[in-house]
Amino acid sequence: MTVTIVGSQLGDEGKGALVDIWGGDADVVVRYQGGDNAGHTVVRDGNEYKLSLVPSGAVRGKVGILGNGCVVNPETLFDELDTLREKGLDPDVRIARRAHAILPYHRVLDGIEEEVKSDSDLAAGTTKRGIGPTYEDKAGRRGIRIGDMLDPEVLRDRLEYVVPQKRDLAEEIYGLDIENSEHADAFDVEALFETYNEYGQRFREESMTVNCGDFLGKSLDDGEELLFEGAQGTSIDIDHGIYPYVTSSNPTAGGASVGTGVGPTVIGQGEVVGIVKAYLSRVGTGPLPTELDGNDTEEELADFIREKGGEFGTVTGRPRRIGWLDIPMLRHAARANGFTGIAVNHIDVLAGLDEVKVGHAYELDGEEIKTMPATTERWGDCEPVLKSFEPWPEVDWADVAEEGYEAIPANAREYLEYVSEEVGAPIYAIGVGPGREETVVRANPFGSQ
Repeated sequence: MTVTIVGSQLGDEGKGALVDIWGGDADVVVRYQGGDNAGHTVVRDGNEYKLSLVPSGAVRGKVGILGNGCVVNPETLFDELDTLREKGLDPDVRIARRAHAILPYHRVLDGIEEEVKSDSDLAAGTTKRGIGPTYEDKAGRRGIRIGDMLDPEVLRDRLEYVVPQKRDLAEEIYGLDIENSEHADAFDVEALFETYNEYGQRFREESMTVNCGDFLGKSLDDGEELLFEGAQGTSIDIDHGIYPYVTSSNPTAGGASVGTGVGPTVIGQGEVVGIVKAYLSRVGTGPLPTELDGNDTEEELADFIREKGGEFGTVTGRPRRIGWLDIPMLRHAARANGFTGIAVNHIDVLAGLDEVKVGHAYELDGEEIKTMPATTERWGDCEPVLKSFEPWPEVDWADVAEEGYEAIPANAREYLEYVSEEVGAPIYAIGVGPGREETVVRANPFGSQ
């Protein structure tokens, strides 16, 4: 069977911990979109692993696949693999030959464009890792795929076609003096060929590349269990998110099919689990109706939650914006993904507050609405309709994790049951700390307890 793990909000929901837990029952863990902008932290046996490209399941010794929907920076990939091996792990990671490669010029252009946008309201807060420009080239049919890097002649042909275009863009549109800049090699065919041909050789020598759909199809035929791991979250999906403050791919469950070559009927017959953070956080600009920034009291509360929850970007280190849980956002995510269950993380972070609130609905043009408007501009016009909950105390969360759901403070359980009812899906797990052992598991989507 298949289980698909999806972020329900704006990313940073704690998907890695759940992938790590449930990945123990999977044979193969598959990333289906995104690139090394998707930081996730996995804590296991007291060791913390910060990953941005390697699938979380690699920490548990599972076969990890980067699907065709991913964009891959080979330098990042090999750095992460080498680091994990230095820590005594032996990750088995394969890459779809149809996945696209991030090249140095993508990163340069990403940084330039984001800097240009910084003077307007259009900055998306990108990680400047070249993700967006790589997806642009994919859609423009001028990308370089992992499979192209396995054949030196094909790789050279692709570079000779695309690099002059990138030089013109950098020089003529953005005014970059390439020859006198630190980025000269990023726009040099020979330098790029030498580097990426070496990456291709390593892919071949380590037998890392696969025909993704065929590989996964055979795995399913052999009765293996597949876990699909989405990066980022539903509300920054390029189609279903708060455009233009979005990522460049589809983190929603439909992306699991398109990004791997496994048919939608197969994905649809499996489990789709939405990961929810008990409050809201995000990096980047754009509207955020439930944001805690209206006065000094709210800003102090945001600082408290940020520090307690460690709300700083895994990839960038940037402080995240903080808001109350946005229920219309979750209703939108439940519809777009078809959740069969949810997991709620970080209820421990909200412990000890004087009051806990959620954005139950929005007020827009004098009317109360229950889900997100289709355009980000209209979303920005929304005012939250807040619902208050009785707070819950700080407790020994390690004991709670060991004892189970009934040990969670009663007011926190009321909060959780409200969230479950609003999204129309049962709660499979509750995160009460960063480690995999600090999770109350109520159900296993693979069916075993």
